Amino acid sequence: MSPQRKASLVEPDLKPLSARSLVASLLLRSRPPRMPGARLVQWCGLFGIAEGTARVALSRMVERGELYVHDGTYELAGRVAGRVPAQDWSIDPQRRVWKGMWRTGVVCGGARAADERGALRDAMRRLRYAELRDGVWTRPDNLPRASGSTDSWRVADAQCQWWTGRPVGDPRALAGDLFDGAGWDARARVLVDRLQTASRGLGPSDEGLAHAFVVGASALAHLRADPLLPGELVPGRPQGERLRRAYRRYEAAFSAALTSWFRER
Repeated sequence: MSPQRKASLVEPDLKPLSARSLVASLLLRSRPPRMPGARLVQWCGLFGIAEGTARVALSRMVERGELYVHDGTYELAGRVAGRVPAQDWSIDPQRRVWKGMWRTGVVCGGARAADERGALRDAMRRLRYAELRDGVWTRPDNLPRASGSTDSWRVADAQCQWWTGRPVGDPRALAGDLFDGAGWDARARVLVDRLQTASRGLGPSDEGLAHAFVVGASALAHLRADPLLPGELVPGRPQGERLRRAYRRYEAAFSAALTSWFRER
């Protein structure tokens, strides 16, 4: 199957994945997160990526400390490996009872370099905080630290002082202003339908497996972006649990299909 044909299998809003993304995403979803290099090259080939390109990507990931290689087997390492607990938690989150309090991180110190500001912005978003104003990040205090990666908390703690309190005014209005819950739910509904369709299309064909993987990667990224607000702050029927159930069913079907695909190669 040609790369052009493979690209056409994915809806326009689902971006094609690079060799690095294909390797990292596959290993992040594998337990344990390791696989022989030959299999990873085969996997990239399913998406039209040449063997040489795939091997260059593997070498560069090793050089950056994202992979560890031993006897031809590659395993996640460094910051990429650190995403595993937070990713697993996104699929099966454990929230605290919300008592009306909000947690706020306030940037301390003087001027910061652009890379420090960018690192904090990325870390706070991964920790599901929203920017109230420049240098002030907040969210309802209903999530344990386990909801975010160690690296994200290290960056946030290095640059912020932390406060807990209650906002003046309607907390539902504040949550609506800071977190696009309605937009997140709308996208989640679309992804539930796509996961169900992709799962039904899984089988011996390359097309079905490649398409299902990209849909699953998009759904997982959306789950990682779920603000996980307390139910008291969310109108209607939030779609997070529905998407998580659909993803777990999809993941079981995809894992079985992937095992069969590798066995036949």
